[in-house]
Amino acid sequence: MNASSSLTDRAARHAALADPIRLRIVDLLTLGDATPGELREQLGISSNLMAHHLRQLEAVGMVTKRRSDADRRRSYVALAPRALEDLAPTPQLAARRVVFVCTGNTARSQMAAAAWNAASAVPAESAGTHPGNRISSSAIAAADRGGVTIPSASPRHVDDVLAPDDLVVTVCDAAHEELADPSALHWSFANPSDDGSDAAFDAAFALITDRIARLAPTMTPHTEEATS
Repeated sequence: MNASSSLTDRAARHAALADPIRLRIVDLLTLGDATPGELREQLGISSNLMAHHLRQLEAVGMVTKRRSDADRRRSYVALAPRALEDLAPTPQLAARRVVFVCTGNTARSQMAAAAWNAASAVPAESAGTHPGNRISSSAIAAADRGGVTIPSASPRHVDDVLAPDDLVVTVCDAAHEELADPSALHWSFANPSDDGSDAAFDAAFALITDRIARLAPTMTPHTEEATS
């Protein structure tokens, strides 16, 4: 199935699930098979309306029906094996490294790179558009409380870090707007240094790790074979 037909299929299944009754039918069928009559009793709707909703779900390949081996007048409705597959967005990215960029490379980008390296086999680095003098001790402490270690290093300029096939993720608005890189991803986080409290740094680290948990599963290492 090519990308276009896959998107069309996903859109059709999303449209089918946009109806509350059909969504509830799918909820029930994730637990086990049921006859149309059993489903109708659960939902309190008429036979005609149940038949309509089952036809809609069958049309997009979300449910199947089979005759009972015992009472041949009955049929059982089942959730199709791949009914819910790929319904959530599943972009796939490949990169040699992920490079997290903020302005000073003293806090957010450092926390992000450390957290990423703890979560993914694709390596990460960090950089800044205007590097500061040293990594924030508050960022180091927040990462430590979160269970990861920021390596001892000095902030670096983005031009000294970026290489071909790196995926850039900007983690501050100023860096994103300065780089103006259409291929970069952007995570808009407030600067915890503006507040300066442990709570602000912990909140920033939590937001960063949440985004990493979403992005990391979509990433695969970029190899020469992947582009050949």
